[in-house]
Amino acid sequence: MKIALCNEVLAGMDFPAQCAHMAALGYDGIELAPYTVGGDQPHLLAAQARQALRRAAADHGLVFTSLHWLLVKPEGLSITSADKGTREKTIDVMRRLIGLAADLGAPVLVHGSPAQRRLPDNGVEEARRRGIDALAEAARAAEAAGVAYCIEALAPPAANFVTSMAEAAAIVREIGSPAFRAMIDASACAVNEAESLEAVVERWLPTGLIAHVQVNDRNRRGPGQGSDRFAPFFAALKRHGYAGHVAVEPFDYVPDGPAAAARAIGYVRGILEALP
Repeated sequence: MKIALCNEVLAGMDFPAQCAHMAALGYDGIELAPYTVGGDQPHLLAAQARQALRRAAADHGLVFTSLHWLLVKPEGLSITSADKGTREKTIDVMRRLIGLAADLGAPVLVHGSPAQRRLPDNGVEEARRRGIDALAEAARAAEAAGVAYCIEALAPPAANFVTSMAEAAAIVREIGSPAFRAMIDASACAVNEAESLEAVVERWLPTGLIAHVQVNDRNRRGPGQGSDRFAPFFAALKRHGYAGHVAVEPFDYVPDGPAAAARAIGYVRGILEALP
């Protein structure tokens, strides 16, 4: 398994410095939050800037594994909005970010962005249908670009649409595109699934629906900085032949971003080296 770091953890550094720090710590790749390199219009990042990002990663022996936090910028996006113009703009951004992922060589996009997929208090079923239709548009674009677009199940109250692995899997099956998949977010699963993290892997990885994994503790700190134990989780991934990337994604950086990144990779590498 290859281990990536979500780059917003090192937001205080410029991108080449982020790459240098990740490489020095022993990460294999980068999960990119587009807003960290593209400002308010990350989907419109110029070709020269895209080339510079690839060059900075390659100079440090890193690859782009994935994109996430897709709809943070520009503001006002929503896949569930009743406003047609808002939905069309959002789908256009999604398509362009798929193109960005392809240009960076990132094989996966993770659709989290809970605020941009919220269901309203009224007209829930109609909004849910609009959301699934928008995801189907992304699936078609991802298929054409040769990447995987993953819907991320997130726990309430952060999200109220796609809040379980079962719901994510049902949407993946409904859309029926080989380019549209689900992924496992350890923190959300620890909070919202009835099973252990190991059991989540045992249940869902053999389905062929999973294309990506993120690890963080249920307390939103990095793996190893809370009560969740990840050795059985990684053992299950290995047992089922998971060959994708695992992205470290803390939200609460203790004591700070660079140190949290260092502690996480040490913890994960220690587990992986101890696995038979």
